Amino acid sequence: MAFDQDLKVRIGNGYDVHALVEGRKLILGGVEIEWHRGLDGHSDADVLIHAVCDSLLGAAGLGDIGTHFPPDNPTYSGIDSRKLLVRVCAMLNSGGWKVSNVDCIIIAEKPKLASYVSLMSANLAKDLGVEIGAVNVKATTTEKLGFIGREEGIAAQAVALIIAR
Repeated sequence: MAFDQDLKVRIGNGYDVHALVEGRKLILGGVEIEWHRGLDGHSDADVLIHAVCDSLLGAAGLGDIGTHFPPDNPTYSGIDSRKLLVRVCAMLNSGGWKVSNVDCIIIAEKPKLASYVSLMSANLAKDLGVEIGAVNVKATTTEKLGFIGREEGIAAQAVALIIAR
C-alpha cells in the first residue's frame, strides 16, 4: 500500500531517554531545573524537546532527530535543544506542514516537576509557533520501578499532530 501524500493531517510519536549524571545541568523543555544531577548527552540532553522533535519529524515522514542532528557531529555538541526544535519546525514549514498540537509526558522519579510544567509548555509553544493551549506537558514517576525509579535516568514521550498549511 502506498503512502497517501495528500493527507491533510498526520500524527507522530517520539521517545527519548538519557542517563542522569553528576556535573551537568538538568534541562527539560528548555527550563533549567534546580537539581544536583543533569542528563548526559551530546547536546544539552533535553529529553522532552528531543521526544517532541522526533514526534514532529515522524509525523512529517522525515526520519528522526539522530538523522538530522547526528550525535557524532561536533556542531551539535552542547547545543540548546530549543534551537533543534526551531530547525525541525522550519523543516515542517518548508514541507507544507504546521503544528496543530503536541501532548507530552516526562517520566522521572525525581526531581518533582509540577512547578516547571507551565514554563516548559510556554517554551514549547513559542518554539512551535502555536498558542500555549496547543501544548500539553505532564510529568509522572514510575513508582520507584526500573532505571527511572532508581533515579538513573529520565525519559519523555510526545505525540504531535501536524496539518497541511
